[in-house]
Amino acid sequence: MRGLKHVILMGATVGMLFYLLPKLEFDIGFTAPAIFAIVWTCLALLVVAAHLHELLGVNDEKRQDFKRIKAVKRWQLEQMLQGKRNRRNTP
Repeated sequence: MRGLKHVILMGATVGMLFYLLPKLEFDIGFTAPAIFAIVWTCLALLVVAAHLHELLGVNDEKRQDFKRIKAVKRWQLEQMLQGKRNRRNTP
């Protein structure tokens, strides 16, 4: 289900690019419409690249590593809190 969301959103972004690229004004020079067209196109391409990155699963290994690190940190916190509780309860 995770991949379907990225396919739909990437398709919508590519559709916007194909529809709007001919309508944008890429005039020579630094006019406001030309700067807007360049920035908008770059942002749209960045969105497409981000969805492709997620679809290709580049971060899956890192995501698993982060889950392991979070679990260890949670365990350490639990151990620390239990140690404090035990010290308070002992006379």
